[in-house]
Amino acid sequence: MKAVKVQYTVKPEFVAQNEANVKAVMDYLQANPVEGMYYSTCKLPDGVTFMHFNIAKDQETLSKLNDVEAFTLFRKALKESGPVSPPKSEDLSFVGSSWEI
Repeated sequence: MKAVKVQYTVKPEFVAQNEANVKAVMDYLQANPVEGMYYSTCKLPDGVTFMHFNIAKDQETLSKLNDVEAFTLFRKALKESGPVSPPKSEDLSFVGSSWEI
């Protein structure tokens, strides 16, 4: 199993657009699931910091997110928005989950 966490902070005026961009990614993935991958996004209590989790059965599956056009557009818009804190990626050690991948 592979697990990655990405966290970043956006400007307050970009929050709604970022949420819409994330929703476009999720809508695509719900309509076109990637077998063996669980992807989610949360917003921290400060209202401007986002945390993404990608958990997949292997590195190949994990990287399939980069093939999703909506994800590419999301990343481009985020970069162009000039985030307060740019995306920081961390590889996590997967321990377990309540769902099967």
